[in-house]
Amino acid sequence: MNLDQIQSLLNTWTGLSVWLTLVVACLAWVIYDLRHSNRHIPSMMQWVWALTVLYSGPIGLVCYRYSGRKQIATDNLVRKGLRSVAHCYSGCGIGEILGVIISVGFFALGNLPAAMITFVLAYVFGFALNIGPMMQSGMTFRDAFKGAFFAESISIVVMESVAITTDIYLGGDAGMGDALFWSSLYVSLSLGLFAAWPANILLIHLGIKGGMGDPRDVHSEHSH
Repeated sequence: MNLDQIQSLLNTWTGLSVWLTLVVACLAWVIYDLRHSNRHIPSMMQWVWALTVLYSGPIGLVCYRYSGRKQIATDNLVRKGLRSVAHCYSGCGIGEILGVIISVGFFALGNLPAAMITFVLAYVFGFALNIGPMMQSGMTFRDAFKGAFFAESISIVVMESVAITTDIYLGGDAGMGDALFWSSLYVSLSLGLFAAWPANILLIHLGIKGGMGDPRDVHSEHSH
């Protein structure tokens, strides 16, 4: 399948509407599950999973069910890596969506300035949502910044390199009035998530990242 065929497949409002319906259904299920079956999960991580599903629909739901609930049978490095990359993804996604809408949708900038703006915004939001929980747990801003800078920079660079390149490649000249604009954004977000997953597994394995807490720990701090 060549690029024209892929773009033609993505550039349909019917297909995008079906996808958005799935996103809404998956998001509703995750919110319900977090409220009723996994209320012990810290508030920041609840937002992480909600945003992950908002960006990736059924894919995000599978990630949550596989690694984010107390009902998982066991915890391991792969699951820790997925929770860690979801945390990074929740922030980067906000920045990427804003970056694409601003640079391409509003100002129709070329690929290079669009990529630069999108990367900067994704980095800022991704980094902010990673040091937030550290500060929430009692760390100072300085210590949280120092602790997260190296590891999160690697994760964000890997994620956004894949996501931004994919979005530019698939989106082509599409504008905000085209289904392709939004469909390519959804595809790029999910590919960025999966690209950074192995990097997070390696970072945790090497002790550079600590990974998110085990969701089976029902005594973890709960915040409404």
